[in-house]
Amino acid sequence: MEYPVYLQMTETENVVAIQGPSRFWEGQKLGNQVLQHDVVCRTWPERQRVMDMLESEGPWSRISKEAFDRAWDPEMTEPDWGLQEHVELASRTTFGISSKARWFARVTTLTQLRGALAWAKEHDVPMLVLGGGSNMLLHGDVHALVLQVDIRGVEVLPQGPTGAVVSAGAGEPWHEFVMRTLDDSWHGLENLSLIPGNVGASPMQNIGAYGVEVKDHFAWLDAVRIEDGALERFDASKCQFGYRDSVFKREERGNWIIVRVAFHLDRESPLRMGYGAIEHELADIPEERRTHRDVSEAVIRIRQSKLPDPAVVGNAGSFFKNPTVPSTVAQALKEAHPSMPQYPQAGGGVKLAAGWLIEQSGWKGHSRETHGVHDRQALVLVHFGGATGQEVWVLAQDVMASVHQKFGVQLEPEVNQIKLHPTD
Repeated sequence: MEYPVYLQMTETENVVAIQGPSRFWEGQKLGNQVLQHDVVCRTWPERQRVMDMLESEGPWSRISKEAFDRAWDPEMTEPDWGLQEHVELASRTTFGISSKARWFARVTTLTQLRGALAWAKEHDVPMLVLGGGSNMLLHGDVHALVLQVDIRGVEVLPQGPTGAVVSAGAGEPWHEFVMRTLDDSWHGLENLSLIPGNVGASPMQNIGAYGVEVKDHFAWLDAVRIEDGALERFDASKCQFGYRDSVFKREERGNWIIVRVAFHLDRESPLRMGYGAIEHELADIPEERRTHRDVSEAVIRIRQSKLPDPAVVGNAGSFFKNPTVPSTVAQALKEAHPSMPQYPQAGGGVKLAAGWLIEQSGWKGHSRETHGVHDRQALVLVHFGGATGQEVWVLAQDVMASVHQKFGVQLEPEVNQIKLHPTD
């Protein structure tokens, strides 16, 4: 079954759009108004209701999308999604490496997204979802439909005296969203300031910085299943968050497109200043006078001092994950390298600093003319101009091999490697 399915109740003007097996939008006519409800089915009786509405002998009959739109909102108009061909992607990724998409579309609504999915399915074309283009390395031209998901909008649902669930469309730039939450005194995300990319990518890799991860404030996300267009809601347990990881990078990789993400924020969220150099940055401000904005500005200063601006030099932020090793391995490494930073983890493992490992292996500031390793942060690979994605990947592999040879530790890339060439 393809979603959505549009229905109207017999002898009424009430309409329903079945968005998926556990989701529907309901429009109830009341006088000259239509009461609109977005129903997320969390229990079996609610899901049974969806099945009952789809029964051919029930009181609901199928209608067209046009008929549903007229009943739902007669003034609503929406342009079709626009398909382009042979589109350069360099300016749409933070690495800035030349790569052309065979087909390209920018979608701003759920309907446009589903239209693009239907086209790709009809023409048997693979897809690449592009948000802010901040966490990917394109190895060459992309023989696929590249979808730039630019769904916007921020909504606030107050909860309790000081809290709220704040949701944002997947296309909202992450840093701008964090700044908006601070402007409105919704706190919790300030340690994640200045991270590149869009909101939609944040739960995919469970972005984190300075002692905070997305999972710490995550409420839910809405995602569209590529196979049938179903809209479903994922809570934290369904996302299966891990270190820079989620179910969307493992079992469900390539199956969903995230369209909206929501966070639990609070006006009285505690300040988190104990990680990295934040405390040092705030030393001139008495502790009782420090604010969430102060923490955000400290994080911004720290990141700007270490990380290159993608607008100036191409990069995707930290290219490698910080590896976690068993405590026995960590102890042996500490004995051999007493100055090695180590961070014990709750599960018993020990996290190592990938940047330190790379720097000690001699790579910090390494240059190959068109690309290299950043001279202030060895975790970051940079593109000066003229390199191919494959050349940058060769450098990454050389760095990983060197670290493994020196320390016996295997690094993994944090940046997604995109290989969708015509011959793939």
